Amino acid sequence: MTEANAPLPSQADRRQRLLLVTGMSGAGKSTALDVLEDLGWETIDNFPVRLLDRLVTDPGHASDTPRAPLAIGFDSRTRGFVPAEIIALVKDLAARADIALTFMFIDCDGDEIERRYNETRRRHPMSDGRPVKEGIAAERELLEPLRRWAEVVIDTSAMASNELQAHVRDLFETGESGAMTLTVSSFGFARGMPPIADLVFDMRFLDNPYWDEALREKTGQDPEVGQHIERDPGFAPVYEKIRDLLVDLLPRYASQGKSYVHIAFGCTGGRHRSVFTAERMARDLRDAGFSPTVRHRNLASRAADEIEGERQGD
Repeated sequence: MTEANAPLPSQADRRQRLLLVTGMSGAGKSTALDVLEDLGWETIDNFPVRLLDRLVTDPGHASDTPRAPLAIGFDSRTRGFVPAEIIALVKDLAARADIALTFMFIDCDGDEIERRYNETRRRHPMSDGRPVKEGIAAERELLEPLRRWAEVVIDTSAMASNELQAHVRDLFETGESGAMTLTVSSFGFARGMPPIADLVFDMRFLDNPYWDEALREKTGQDPEVGQHIERDPGFAPVYEKIRDLLVDLLPRYASQGKSYVHIAFGCTGGRHRSVFTAERMARDLRDAGFSPTVRHRNLASRAADEIEGERQGD
């Protein structure tokens, strides 16, 4: 799940853009920082938290000159890591007029973290001679106050490394700082729910083009598939209701300071109905003044009977 409440600074905003990144060991913090560095952020990992105030204080810096965005990573291994003290410090920084601060927590299920450590044969930083599972549990207890307080939470339990990289880019690559980052995606329920989505719409009530042999190997990006879906009498009235709902909701999210919204459309295999609906919705949202990014999670997946399932159960 991703939560975001702190708006990004606008291009005219000269405040220091500061992103604090922490989370469970093995969840993907280093990967997130690598992506941020590729996006032009200055990044520092395992930074002593007690020195944070000094790092972002630069009396000689001209206030009308924009600074490069700064991402700072820290975790349970960092010297002076006391969650209550960190939260107090971050609250002080957030109150400063010269800083635009966002706090991000990278999380992951304990069993998945244990699997990752067993595969890499690395030592968990809090195991201290104990089994990895106990070290993970101890770290989770230590970090829970920070997770509850974070503005952005990314759960990587069901994410491959490239999926985490793509998501971080979606969140922080925007050149229109101050605008809400909007993602419209498609996915297949047969391959699992998306780990990160604010709104999910199930399009499996529509007639499935998969069962038309002429359309089976095509996708929702092909005109013939789109025509097939649009002929379903249930498509137009439901689509229009969803579109009108989104056009109404998105400005309300923005007014509440929600910086990131992910809208996901699902069907069985993630290649036909969800793809077509996501593409069309993104087009209509652009016409309504929004700037969505479109992602298709399972578009390249193989169309297969065992994935699509029985016609009656679809």
